[in-house]
Amino acid sequence: MNAHPENSAGSHAVTPPRAAASNPAIKPPVEPKRSAYAIEHVVANPDETPVTATDSRVDGEKPVSLWAGAWRQLRRKPTFIIAALLILLAVLVAAFPQLFWTEDPSKAQCLLENSNGKSAPGHPLGYTFQGCDVYSRVIAGTRASLIVGLFSTLGVVVLGGAIGALAGYFGGWLDFILSRLGDIFFALPLILGAIVMFQLPMFRDGRNAWTIVLILVVLGWPSVARIMRGAVVEVRGSDYVTSARSLGVSPLGILYKHVLPNALAPVIVIATISLGTFIVAESTLSYLGIGLPPTTASWGNDISDGRNSFRSNPWPVFWPGLALSLTVLSFIMLGDALRDALDPKSRKK
Repeated sequence: MNAHPENSAGSHAVTPPRAAASNPAIKPPVEPKRSAYAIEHVVANPDETPVTATDSRVDGEKPVSLWAGAWRQLRRKPTFIIAALLILLAVLVAAFPQLFWTEDPSKAQCLLENSNGKSAPGHPLGYTFQGCDVYSRVIAGTRASLIVGLFSTLGVVVLGGAIGALAGYFGGWLDFILSRLGDIFFALPLILGAIVMFQLPMFRDGRNAWTIVLILVVLGWPSVARIMRGAVVEVRGSDYVTSARSLGVSPLGILYKHVLPNALAPVIVIATISLGTFIVAESTLSYLGIGLPPTTASWGNDISDGRNSFRSNPWPVFWPGLALSLTVLSFIMLGDALRDALDPKSRKK
């Protein structure tokens, strides 16, 4: 017979609190700590906030596309409006110069008696060292500079965009070959490469605006190809591309109908900024004497002609330089505004 019935439970006996306190080997149970940053969960009353109120929408609202949203933001930006007005003025001057000049520089006779002359009625900007009207030459030079800039940009977008789209969509060995080819051309500086190419007989003997366009396209396409390749790589994994592929659409059809329309936004931005770069490149080449022929009215030729008499009469250099600077600045401002508007992350809600 057991003299100690309290021990009959064996290992299942409960230690009294006093024994636990007196025995240091036995630790009392630890209560869970309450956080000082406890979050109180509140459940909304469904009678006060019904589902129909929170999920209501206007049936007449149409989804806003990327370009519609960009236009809404652009028309509220003063920089875009100013840049667009300046570009529109430059295009009008280039397309209809007879509406702005006082005489046709190609037909007007330059008189040495008017050399470095001041402004006069019909000649508000004075005369050059050779007696030519500065105002009429600045107006006439707008066409040559814009032709080179616009067609160079168009050629670069078509060539570089096609190469970048093919490399980014198909990948593999085609991407490797086209990317390495772009690296070779990308390593050539634009102005230095154009100077070297103009020493070739095929370009040296027939200098005109179209030869400059061809050279600038050959040297300028890698930057657009890189931008297009990155945009296509980002778009090709989208759900709508996968759906089109599962429906049996050909790879070129997917690239043309689904990938390119959604990858053009960054290319348009870089093309707008590059247009100003190509205008500067044409003026630089003409200033160096290897661009447009001296008989062609351009801002680069006018700046080059006026440099010899710059100390005595700086205005023949100042006015074409101002026209060049404003035009290039307008395209850069337009490109910056387009970049902010076409980037969803930078939009203000």
